[in-house]
Amino acid sequence: MGLSLVQSRALLGLEAASVTVEVHLANGLPSFTLVGLVETEVKEARERVRSALQNAGLEFPNNKRITVNLAPADLPKDSGRFDLPIALGILAASGQIDNAKLAGHEFAGELSLSGELRPVRGALAMALALHTRGVATRLVLPLESAQEAALVPGGEVYGAKHLLDVVRQFVATDEEASQLPDTADDGWARIVAVPDTNPPRYADLAEVKGHTGVKRVLEIAAAGGHSLLMVGEPGSGKSMLAQRFAGLLPAMNIDEALESAAVASLGGRFATERWRVRPTCAPHHTASAVALVGGGSPPRPGEISRAHHGVLFLDEFPEFARSALESLREPLETGTITIARAARRAEFPARFQLVAAMNPCPCGYLGSSSRPCRCTPEQV
Repeated sequence: MGLSLVQSRALLGLEAASVTVEVHLANGLPSFTLVGLVETEVKEARERVRSALQNAGLEFPNNKRITVNLAPADLPKDSGRFDLPIALGILAASGQIDNAKLAGHEFAGELSLSGELRPVRGALAMALALHTRGVATRLVLPLESAQEAALVPGGEVYGAKHLLDVVRQFVATDEEASQLPDTADDGWARIVAVPDTNPPRYADLAEVKGHTGVKRVLEIAAAGGHSLLMVGEPGSGKSMLAQRFAGLLPAMNIDEALESAAVASLGGRFATERWRVRPTCAPHHTASAVALVGGGSPPRPGEISRAHHGVLFLDEFPEFARSALESLREPLETGTITIARAARRAEFPARFQLVAAMNPCPCGYLGSSSRPCRCTPEQV
C-alpha cells in the first residue's frame, strides 16, 4: 500500500483555492476512482493519466486499487489542470519518485496521451493569488503557462514540456533519473519574466482628422474617468474615436496590469505581448446580460470583467436589451460583479470606463445637413 500528497490549485473566479491531491494504492480488485466533487473533465483524467504514464515509459499500477481524492471535497474542481498532480501522486505512491521532494511545490497541467504537457487557463490567476496571500511555494506548470505565471513578481515558477521532464526532478537518486527514457530535449527550466521597457501601443487619436471638439470631450472623459455617450449620424467616426479612447488613459501600474491580465487568463484570451495594454471590449448589440456580466458553470468572466481597467464600448447602444443595460448598474458603482450559481459564488473585478455610441434616430440622419431624416415623430 502507498499514500502520497500533491498540492495544486482550483479556480473559482480570481480566487485560486488550495487543493490537496491524495493518492492511495491498495490491494484488491483493480480500479481507478476519483472523488472530491470533480467535474466531467477531471473524471476523464483517468484515461489521460493512464495513457500518458504508459507512453512515457513509466509504470502504471494496473494491479492496484487506485483512489484519488481532491480535497477539500466541497470545492468544485474542473478542467484538466489536475492531470499532472494526479500522475505525480500515482508515481509517488508507487515509489517511482520521492514523495518528500514534492513538498514545497504546487503543480498544474493537462497531459496529452503521449505525456506532453498542455497549457491550462488561469495560470496567471494562480500565481497572483499566491503573491497576494504571501504564500512561498514553487509553481510547476506547462511551459506556455509558466511564461504567463512568471509575470507576477517574486514568484518561483518552473516550466516543463513533458511529464518526464518533471519526473526527473523528483526521483530519489541521479541513477534513477539516468534510467528514465530520453525526451527530444530537456524541457525543464526556471522561467523568469523579461522586463518589457517598451510602452504599450494603442491606435493613435491623431490619425482621426477633424473632430476637434469631440477629441476634447474624449480627453476630458479620460482625465475624469467619466462615462461617455456619442450621438451622430452613420459614418461620422463614432466607432473610430471610441477605439482610440484607451490610448488617452494613463499607463497601468503593475498591479492593475496583472489584474487585467489575470481576467484574460481565466477566459483563455491571454497574450503575453499585450498584457500591459488596457483592454477595449466591444460586444455586439445582440449580447445578452449573461454575456456582459459573466456566468456559466463554472462561472466565467463576461465582457465587463474582460474590460477591467480598460474600456467597454457599446456600439448601437439603443439596440442592446434593457436587461443587459440594467445589469451594468452595479458594476459601474462598485467596480465588481458577483455571480451566484446554485452551489457556486464567484466575484470578478469590473472597473471599466463605459463608452457608448448611437444614432440620433432609427434612420440615423436626424439633424443631418447631408441627408434628410425619414423617421416619423413617433419613431424619434
